[in-house]
Amino acid sequence: MTLLIALSHPDDEMSCVGTIAAHRAAGVRVVLLFLTRGEMTESLGPLTAEEVAAQREQHGLEIGRMLDCEVRFLDFRDTRIEYTAAAAERVAREIADIRPGAVITWGDTWIRGMRHPDHEATGRIVRAAITLARMKRVVAPVEPHREVAAVFTLRDRHSTLPEAAIDVSAHLGPIRDVARYYRERVGWPEEDWLTRRLEAAGRDWGVRAAEVFDAWESEPGLRTSLLGGYLAP
Repeated sequence: MTLLIALSHPDDEMSCVGTIAAHRAAGVRVVLLFLTRGEMTESLGPLTAEEVAAQREQHGLEIGRMLDCEVRFLDFRDTRIEYTAAAAERVAREIADIRPGAVITWGDTWIRGMRHPDHEATGRIVRAAITLARMKRVVAPVEPHREVAAVFTLRDRHSTLPEAAIDVSAHLGPIRDVARYYRERVGWPEEDWLTRRLEAAGRDWGVRAAEVFDAWESEPGLRTSLLGGYLAP
């Protein structure tokens, strides 16, 4: 009963804060794994990369406290994430240790428009790592994780994959709190944009507010949890 959110930078999780809150309210363990500390942003002013990294790590840890979830950081460099076998193995060892039943990460985001290159690379690494985490020779001395770890990705507006939606109507408070926290520190996300996004997704599913993901290998539709509903091959 663990949900893993594996993303590139602190604040990437803004698209799934309600989903985190919904799973925590149901008693599900949630782990936020950031591959970098987001040290290349200029939103914090004229600081060194090391100073920015320290502040953004504190941001991520505070979000973990606000949402009552675990937070971990890896040591990939911001803007320099690349898919390699070594990178996938590094994340596989983390997945084997966390042992998730479902994983949220980035998808194949570079469909149309400007996208951060770290996001697509992170998605490739994490999705490969889920399989590698099953292999003892890869993750030793950690025990391999061979249970189902269903993949969900943050949905791009141009995605053609099936949709899985989580009703987050009861969790607008935590979403707004996290958004306010980031807005006061990095200037994002804009409040009206976030409200429109949540309400538009909700209308599609007949609820007040929703967060929507690509369902790579699980039942699509409106769900109460991303755990379970796995489609057999």
